[in-house]
Order: sequence, then C-alpha cells, then structure tokens
Amino acid sequence: MPLLDAGSPPFFPPDLSRRAVEAVEEMDRPDCDPVRLERTYAQFPLINAVVSGWRRNYRRYVRPVLAGHGGGTVLDIGSGGGDLARALARWARRDGLRVEVTGIDPDPRAHAYASSRAPLPGLEFRPVFTSALVAEGRSFDVVISNHVLHHLDAGAFEGLLADSQALTRQLVLHSDIERSPWAYGLFSAGTLPFFHGSFIRADGLTSIRRSYTAAELAAAAPAGWETRRQKPWQNLLLYRAGQ
Repeated sequence: MPLLDAGSPPFFPPDLSRRAVEAVEEMDRPDCDPVRLERTYAQFPLINAVVSGWRRNYRRYVRPVLAGHGGGTVLDIGSGGGDLARALARWARRDGLRVEVTGIDPDPRAHAYASSRAPLPGLEFRPVFTSALVAEGRSFDVVISNHVLHHLDAGAFEGLLADSQALTRQLVLHSDIERSPWAYGLFSAGTLPFFHGSFIRADGLTSIRRSYTAAELAAAAPAGWETRRQKPWQNLLLYRAGQ
C-alpha cells in the first residue's frame, strides 16, 4: 500500500508567510466523496485528542465556569461529527456537573453523522447557523468552537464573534490552529502513516495554511476579545461577558 494517497500534499508548503485564504478543504466541497467524508468524521476523535488540546481547555477555562453553578449550558459552534460536544458532555458528567451541550453545524452531512451516534444525556445537535439561535433569543453559559475560525472570510468571522457575544452569558472560547512551519511539518510527518482513505491529512494541512498567526488573530479580533497563544500550535480567542 502506498504511503501517500494520490494528490497528497508535500511535507512543506511553498509559502507560509500569508494565509492561504484561497485554499479549499476537500470536506467542505459539496460533491466530496461521501465515504471519505464519513471516515473523516469517524477519525476526528483521535486527531482532535492529539492536536486540539481541548482536555486542557476544559479544565482551565470551561470547567471553572460550570463548576461555579454546579453545571450549565455549552454551545459548540461548527460541531462537525460531534466528537468535541460528546467529550465535553462526558467530562462534565464525570466531574459531577449537570450540563446541557448543544452542537450546531449547518452542514447537513455533519449533522446527520453527529445525530446518528449513540445519544448521551444532555446532548443535542442542530443543523443551524448561530444567527438562528440569536433570533430565537437563546443564551449559553459557555460558547466554544474548535478549528472553525480559519474557515471563515472576514464578514463571517465578524459575524461569528458578534453572535458569540450575543449568545454567551459568561465565556466564549474559540480555539484554532496557529499557522507555522513547525505545525505544518509535524502534522505532515505525524499523519503520513495514518488516516488513509479520509481527508484528515490533506485537509489538516490546508487548515494550517489557512490559519492565523497569533498576531494576525489579535489584529482581526475586535475590542473586548483576548488572544492567547497556547503551545505547541494553538491560538485561543476569548471573550468574557461583563468585562
């Protein structure tokens, strides 16, 4: 079996000095291979456990907010296959917290996959944009997203942050990849022997090319938002209501 699928990207891209906003991830294409897409959703729990740092984010940022009231509500924007929303529901339950987690993703393919998994208490998925929840007058103690920001153009980026502020009662935490040669090279090498037959490797490298540096993210965020660089390759964008 060849180590590289046809069309696999090289270890190092030609240029990381700017965001590759013109690059498109394969799984975002409406006509992408449905078998590879479903396999990608199925592999997200493993890849996110390795690279996204959400167990640390939960302990450091999310759990303290929820623990103050014995639980609360969490909104996961762009929830994809639902693995992070499920993990948050499990972690909170293990900590004795009463939590309701809502995962939203307007892509009907992602919603269908997430909804097809075994149900968990206090977990629901909806195929909607954040604007629909704002129109409903919904609010949540914690609003999060994982690797969503780099997908957005400038208008959608501004809209997401505005909706996040409107939807949160306490904390917004958006986490994304930081663009760097180290992130690209390590992800390329680390995923090379694995994840064949899915979009994980190719789309992950495209994501890195599209992502912000910490300085770029800080410059793009409006007043009231805080950017934190979290080693080895994550950017966090935080907003605390009432501050």
